[in-house]
Amino acid sequence: MSAPKVFESEYRFCLILWRNEPINSTKLAKLCKEELGWSRTTTYTVIKRLSDRGVVKNENATVTALVSKEEVQLSQMEEMMEKTFEGSLPAFLAAFARRQALSQEEEEEIRRIIEK
Repeated sequence: MSAPKVFESEYRFCLILWRNEPINSTKLAKLCKEELGWSRTTTYTVIKRLSDRGVVKNENATVTALVSKEEVQLSQMEEMMEKTFEGSLPAFLAAFARRQALSQEEEEEIRRIIEK
């Protein structure tokens, strides 16, 4: 089962949460103000929206993530591969390799990953 959908602005919020969790919602709102320029009410709206979708939990004014950064990234990558490359991992990798020059170390790391 893939992670619930997290949109771009919500993902930036989640990056702050993952770095600081568990965190008091008031303190989280202050961090979102500093890092994202959000008002307190915007932060609380996002907490509520993500809570409703099962991404975060807000209990006793303490916010924690219910899904990991890796789960969200994998879900987003799978969605992008399906939409853009018709679910083909080889097509995705070929496009990525053509777009970006890989160092020798990166090529070796990718080979190790594939061999696993």
